[in-house]
Amino acid sequence: MTDTALNQTVTAYLAVDGAAAAIEFYKQAFGAEERYRIPGPDGKIGHAELFIGNSLIYLADDWPEGDFFSPLTRGGVSVAFALDVDDADAAVERAVAAGARIIREPRDEPFGRTADVADPFGHRWSLTKVNPNFKPEDMMGAS
Repeated sequence: MTDTALNQTVTAYLAVDGAAAAIEFYKQAFGAEERYRIPGPDGKIGHAELFIGNSLIYLADDWPEGDFFSPLTRGGVSVAFALDVDDADAAVERAVAAGARIIREPRDEPFGRTADVADPFGHRWSLTKVNPNFKPEDMMGAS
């Protein structure tokens, strides 16, 4: 496990209905490494930390007292995650095998090969093999 993400300024904090199951899903689907978890008094996860690649994310079970609810509890997502991968097709296959649902099949775009999946906990993930020759100005109409 790497500590490079410890210097990041912003860390995503996921609310999950079923955080223990989500941790196992993220391990299977995205190769996450669990840093640690802190159980809450009710047996749910009060806080956990995972590395996905060199990025650290936090997660915890829904916390109604703190108005902290998962997308499934709220009824929709308000944020999506962009995950750079070595092979978009293989990443989608791995995520689906772990329980994800395909939102958009893998396809080639100017910026790379990309697909979108929803995890079983309501979070959306864009899985992209970035095209190293991509220039944003190519999509903005600039020359």
